[in-house]
Amino acid sequence: MSPAAAPTRSQVLNLYKQFVKNAKQFNDYNFREYFLRRARFDFKENAAIQDPAKLAAIYEEAQKNLGVLKRQSVISQMYTFDKLVVEPLHKSHKRDSR
Repeated sequence: MSPAAAPTRSQVLNLYKQFVKNAKQFNDYNFREYFLRRARFDFKENAAIQDPAKLAAIYEEAQKNLGVLKRQSVISQMYTFDKLVVEPLHKSHKRDSR
């Protein structure tokens, strides 16, 4: 991609999907939810930008951030955390409906 070329819609959607996929790999609930919220917020905030040069710069920065997120999610998987009370139960666990 040339420096001033704006990313295509499919490139941006693919980048967003990669952010969500890597954020979901965090073992710690708080980190996982933070990065999911952050991805949604950042992509929605930048959705209205039309300037190709600004879009290209934002896209390039997001790719760098994705690299950091990938590395951190791998590190997160090396450690185990206890489930928090706010974390949803597994789908296989049925709640008693009395």
